[in-house]
Amino acid sequence: MSAQPEPALLYSEEEEALRAAVRDLLTDHCDPAGVIARTESAGPHDVSLWKSLAGSMGLAGLLVPEELGGQGATHRETAVVLEELGRAVAPVPYLTSAVVATEALLACAADDLLTELASATSVAALAVGLHVAPGGPVPHVRLEEGTLHGELTGIADAAVADVLLVPADDGGLYAVRAADVTVTPQTSLDLTRPLARITLEGAPGRRLGESGPAVRRALRAGAGLLASEQLGLADWLLTETVRYLKERKQFNRQVGGFQALKHRLAGLWLEVAGLRAAARNAADALATGEDTDVAVAVAVAVAQAYAAQVAVHAAEEALQLHGGIGMTWEHPVHLYLKRAKADSIAYGAAGTHRAALAELVDLRAP
Repeated sequence: MSAQPEPALLYSEEEEALRAAVRDLLTDHCDPAGVIARTESAGPHDVSLWKSLAGSMGLAGLLVPEELGGQGATHRETAVVLEELGRAVAPVPYLTSAVVATEALLACAADDLLTELASATSVAALAVGLHVAPGGPVPHVRLEEGTLHGELTGIADAAVADVLLVPADDGGLYAVRAADVTVTPQTSLDLTRPLARITLEGAPGRRLGESGPAVRRALRAGAGLLASEQLGLADWLLTETVRYLKERKQFNRQVGGFQALKHRLAGLWLEVAGLRAAARNAADALATGEDTDVAVAVAVAVAQAYAAQVAVHAAEEALQLHGGIGMTWEHPVHLYLKRAKADSIAYGAAGTHRAALAELVDLRAP
């Protein structure tokens, strides 16, 4: 049996250049005060930022082949973009449209819709609850006399989607235009990634292919690359907390000089470093492996089994070490805490991924 190639965890020069370009754009157009103001408005999505990312920079088509108008890049480059979006808690449908929906369309070879997404003329959302893990039970709607009927809940970014990819009870995945469904906002902890209920009452749909393989592929990519978003969150929280503790003074000395706080920050740095390795491994596995490879499933499960606790811990430490300032609405720490908590159950909770990992490596609990 041939040996598995070593995963490439370091960033390439091209990936670092991509990171710099995305960070510059977000610095100019996605400041914390603007994000907070947007979460208080009727439209939490930043449409102008999305147009810059997806249209001007062409990032919506990173995973789309060049012959369909995309960039023909890999999950590694997409992971770098998600790291930066996580650092900014950017309210854009990148993960849901450019990753999850795109992967489902790639599985179905829906070339026309892929071209729409790559050209940023459409936003798509997979009509599966954000909490559903790869391989988990997927709710579906009824197909009756050629039209779709039913209700699906917890759909992330459905409010901004032009096309919804809907699983039906005949085993098919259907493309449904948003104008043909009713989208009702739902209460969401993370105000920057709103959830919605979609109701289909005789909605016309175009069958794209089998929903089972397409949804599994989409959710696996979503879970694997979500770890990079969680890495971006945790890295920003750690960096910002260190900066704050260097400036904050108490008893006429820097708060960051207290030994107990140094220990806490050093422990958090180690956790973030571990998350970076796990997230990069998942991105590299998705980029280089086949969808059916066990190694890909293992890499994704490992990343998600670890990522949630690190991101949430980083947010909790930041909140506490800022002296509870996260309770002040104008400070962005609460946005990161809410995103970290919401991400901790997105595409499967950590316990679900640990159970899946135990099955994959044949280490089940007694």
